[in-house]
This record gives sequence, structure tokens and C-alpha cells, in this order.
Amino acid sequence: MKENIFDVLMYLFENYMEDEAEILPDSDVIRTELLEAGFESCEVSKAFDWLDSLNIKRTIKPTVTSAFRIFCSQEIIKLNLECRNFILFLEQNGILNSDNREVVIDRVMALDIEDISMDKLKWIVLMVLLSQPDEEIAFSRMEDIVYDLVPTFLH
Repeated sequence: MKENIFDVLMYLFENYMEDEAEILPDSDVIRTELLEAGFESCEVSKAFDWLDSLNIKRTIKPTVTSAFRIFCSQEIIKLNLECRNFILFLEQNGILNSDNREVVIDRVMALDIEDISMDKLKWIVLMVLLSQPDEEIAFSRMEDIVYDLVPTFLH
């Protein structure tokens, strides 16, 4: 099977993360299920590490709310102009704050994918927002964008 870490993350999101009402099995049960589903052990481990790092407290705290983000050359390679503009759009529309924006960019950079498509970026943002406390409204708004329930760019 030729899946990558993103495929494992999508499987986890669709089967465990999205439905918060159910009690989640422990990680060993989930790992076993992923391996039985055909995912490689290495990719499963990377996906769990990726998710675990969402819970790490970020030490970057912007002090100026009107500051803007300059992307470094590695980020520009991984995030094309459309993706960078989309991150800016989400921040300007209150779906991402500066802290969550940095988590999204950090999680994008942690993936073994050379360049991130717009669809993958949307799912990453959704996963990040789901992991953050008190972001239910932003998550709901992003979910509408991911599932094409509202136009992304309003004129």
C-alpha cells in the first residue's frame, strides 16, 4: 500500500476525531486497526507523532495584533501562493488566529509531502482547529469550507 502520513491522518479524522460523542479506544487499539487496514507501521507512528505535537504548548506569542506573516523559503516551497493566500484569508476572517496559524504552518512543515495542495491544507487546518480548546466556532466555519458548504472567497 502506498499511503503517506496524510492518508493515515485522514483515516483517523474520518473514523475517530470527527465524532467526539463516542468514547475513543486507546492508541494501541487504533494502531492495530490501522495496521490491519494496510497502513505501514512507520507512517502510523509518524501520524501519531504529528497528532501528539498538536497538544504541545506553543511558546510563540505575538504581541502585535496587526503584524503580518512572512514565509521563509522552505515554507514557500511547500505552500504555493494559493495556499499562503488561503492562510491569510482564514486569519483575516477570524477562522485562524495568529497562534493557530503558526500551528497550521508547523504541522504542514512536519509532513513528508513536498508541496501541499489546497485540499490537504484545508484538512490540516480543520484538524488543528479540532485539537485547539475553545475553537468550536472556527472549527464549524472551517468545516463548512472543507465540505464546500460556503464559497471560500466572497467578493
